[in-house]
Amino acid sequence: MIKIRKELFINTVLVLFSLTVFSSTTKIKKDSSYIYFNKGIKAIKLNKAYLAYKYILKAKKKYLKREKFDSVFICNIKLYDIVRSQKKLNKNPLQYLKENLCYKTKDTINIIATKNRLASYFFNQNSPTKSAKYYKESLKLCLKINRRDYAQNAYINLGLLYSIKKPDSANHFLNKALNSTSINNPDKLVSIYINLINLYQKQKKYHKAIKMLKKAKELNLSQYNLKYQKIIYKKLAHCYQQLGNYPKAYNYQQDYISYKDSLNTKQQNIAITELDTKHEVVEKEKENLQLKQNNLISKQKIRQSKNLFYGTLVFLFLVGTTGFLFLKNSKKKRLLAEQQKELEKQKNLTLLKEQEIMAINAMIKGQEKERIRIAEDLHDNIGSVLATLKLHFENLKLNREKKHFNQDELYEKTENLIDETYLKVRSIAHAKNAGVIANKGLLVAIKIMAEKISDANKIDIHVLDFGLNKRLDNNLEITIFRLIQELITNIIKHANATEATINISLFDKNLNIIVEDNGKGFNYNKTTLKEGMGINSIQTRIKYLNGTFNVDSTISKGTSIIMDIPVI
Repeated sequence: MIKIRKELFINTVLVLFSLTVFSSTTKIKKDSSYIYFNKGIKAIKLNKAYLAYKYILKAKKKYLKREKFDSVFICNIKLYDIVRSQKKLNKNPLQYLKENLCYKTKDTINIIATKNRLASYFFNQNSPTKSAKYYKESLKLCLKINRRDYAQNAYINLGLLYSIKKPDSANHFLNKALNSTSINNPDKLVSIYINLINLYQKQKKYHKAIKMLKKAKELNLSQYNLKYQKIIYKKLAHCYQQLGNYPKAYNYQQDYISYKDSLNTKQQNIAITELDTKHEVVEKEKENLQLKQNNLISKQKIRQSKNLFYGTLVFLFLVGTTGFLFLKNSKKKRLLAEQQKELEKQKNLTLLKEQEIMAINAMIKGQEKERIRIAEDLHDNIGSVLATLKLHFENLKLNREKKHFNQDELYEKTENLIDETYLKVRSIAHAKNAGVIANKGLLVAIKIMAEKISDANKIDIHVLDFGLNKRLDNNLEITIFRLIQELITNIIKHANATEATINISLFDKNLNIIVEDNGKGFNYNKTTLKEGMGINSIQTRIKYLNGTFNVDSTISKGTSIIMDIPVI
């Protein structure tokens, strides 16, 4: 399958615009600026790019002095075309188009030409968004001045632009181009048909592709008929093959081979004709030289032969030396490139190791904080109960002989203390080991935690959820629960808040968590986060999960903490 290059339509548009722009200008006096511009155009036709650039640049400067901005517009377009086609000039072509955007002109054709070249430039720079922007601006101007032929080219280019990633948009613009094409112009129609057919093939709409191929086959082309017939038969064979109609696929494949052979024969004949013409020219030149040589003295012939021989030797020597130096330089460059590549590889490995170490440190710090919390809970809750329990056992020991207290009542109190100790140990184990998460999931664990904290009547915590219909990875659920638990702990300790909200939602494999409070707030940008602090530790753990962490806090109005974590 042949791929029609995207430059085909763009170059056609640019040539049409260039001719129209030049013909639509007002009558120009034959002054120096006009003469320089004319010389530049002649140099372009003779493929003398540097000379063309020099003359048109001079013409532009003279037009600028006289503030003839319409003519400056045309000069900039020509300068862009020259620089774009000749990389040896070592200039940035985009500067001339950007300069045109700064000038005001009443000639809409000039503006369209500039917009189309900008679109073409970004088209080739793989910037589809910018390219589409300028093509659409050009299209609006074309429709405004009722130039359907120019609008058609814009539709075609937009169709080509969107054909890779947005097939529906490509289909829309190509059909627009098709509807605006004159029936009397089959050469343009066939190009649009081929692009639409390529699109249908990508979308596997082979019946539509076949229908359009048959339309294209019936067109009476004025040029490149063999080439397009070859393309059409090859695509027909491919479509029928994909649909499983192998007899038709085979017949069209045979037609494709026949047209291919005819095209090759035609090209060979053209090449032979060109060689014959060149040969005739060479023969005539030889005859003229022979006549001149016959008039020269024999000594001059010998001298010329010697000069030619020595010149050839010098030339071969210079060529050999230059080739040797070039190869040597290329080898050095290749070695330097390999060394640079190796250095980059080492840098990347070092960076990955550093990130792994940071992640491990964050996990260790999180675990250490969990141990400290468990120790505090054991000290504050269990320690006091055990101390009381110890006193009860001492009283039981003393009372065994002296019997100052009611023995049964003392036993009952001691048993109650043991039960209370067991329940507190069990509560700590459930909170720290995420027993609820393991059994019922993250959302249930968060709601239970919020309900228990709210029961203390110091702060009301509300939980809002969306999309958490399925369980996540167990390790991820525990990590997220710890993060939310730590944020709620920070609110209780530091925010002086009366109300907090935990908003957790899962959408398109992305877990979004928002924890808000109505507390006193703080200036996050001016807060120094030391290592080991809650927010710093949370940030590091979120980064390890490839997520994002943002804080929005206002003094006296509360704090919002937003986390986005990808869920694989």
